[in-house]
Amino acid sequence: MTPKHEKQEFVTVLVRDPRVQKEDSWHSYIDYEIFIHTNSICFTRKTSCVRRRYREFVWLRQRLQSNAVLIQLPELPSRTPFFNMNNPNHVDHRRQGLQEFLEKILQDALLLSDSRLHLFLQTQLSPEDMEACVSGQTKYSVADAILSFASLNRRFPIEDEEEKKGKDDADSDSESSSSGLGPSDDSISCGCKASPASEES
Repeated sequence: MTPKHEKQEFVTVLVRDPRVQKEDSWHSYIDYEIFIHTNSICFTRKTSCVRRRYREFVWLRQRLQSNAVLIQLPELPSRTPFFNMNNPNHVDHRRQGLQEFLEKILQDALLLSDSRLHLFLQTQLSPEDMEACVSGQTKYSVADAILSFASLNRRFPIEDEEEKKGKDDADSDSESSSSGLGPSDDSISCGCKASPASEES
């Protein structure tokens, strides 16, 4: 293979769009959108978007550490009793820390082989459901879970363009229909932006 045909792998991860969610009438929490765009063969989907809260990041780090004992994992932004979800500086500082955590995690080949990481980044499964899936206690595989979540959400323009290459125009006319379940809008169900171009600094 000539260097001209070699394509360098990349993984872009953005943690953005913090939103306050009500758990019940007394408790609220903030979740963050995690946007992934990649050409890596490690990922089932090349573009995905999910929402996760801080305690799910804590769970992920604990599970990754228990499966990769010899690796020193990066730290999460510290949990502080003084964290104020109404303070934009506190929220943005945490968002930046979560993004740095994921950027470092995604550079390690051993950690990239952990199915929990992929379920965390590319599905909305709860930690309990991710554990069940990884341990074979579900009817669906890791790849099935990721593809099933993706089919419930609107496609991203970049993936649509990549899949249209090599197909004739007749196949590309049905971009608004999803899986026969009616139209779905991930900006409502997932809170994700359809365009990967808008990055947060």
